[in-house]
Amino acid sequence: MLDHVGFPVSDFARAKAFYAAALAPLGYVLMMEITDAQTGGHGDHAGFGDGRPDFWIGTGGTAATSTHVAFHAKDRATVDAFYQAAIAAGGSDNGAPGLRPHYHENYYGAFVRDADGNNVEAVCHTPE
Repeated sequence: MLDHVGFPVSDFARAKAFYAAALAPLGYVLMMEITDAQTGGHGDHAGFGDGRPDFWIGTGGTAATSTHVAFHAKDRATVDAFYQAAIAAGGSDNGAPGLRPHYHENYYGAFVRDADGNNVEAVCHTPE
C-alpha cells in the first residue's frame, strides 16, 4: 500500500488540471494545496486523494522521466476510465488498458505519460 507519492512538475497549473481530470474516475480529488510560503520556499504543492492526500505534485524541482506511480483501481472498467480521462486531459499513451500476464494472470493496467514524462498507471488485480 502506498502512503503517499510525490514528484515535481514543470507547470503547476497544467499538472493540477491534468491530475484532477485523469484521477477523477479513480475517486481522487484535489484535497489540499500548500503554498511556497508555507513550505519555507520549497515550492507550491497539491495533494490528491480519496480520503486523505496521498498523491502529491509540486514545484521547486525537476521531474525525472523514470518516475512511476501506480494507482489501485477497483475494477477493470475503472482502469479503462482512467486511461480515457488521462488521454483526454493531455496525457500520452504509454500502454493501453489490458492484461499484463507477465506480472500475474489478473494484472490489468493502463499506462500514460503526463506532460512532464512521468509514467502514471492505474491497475486492477482482480479477475473482473
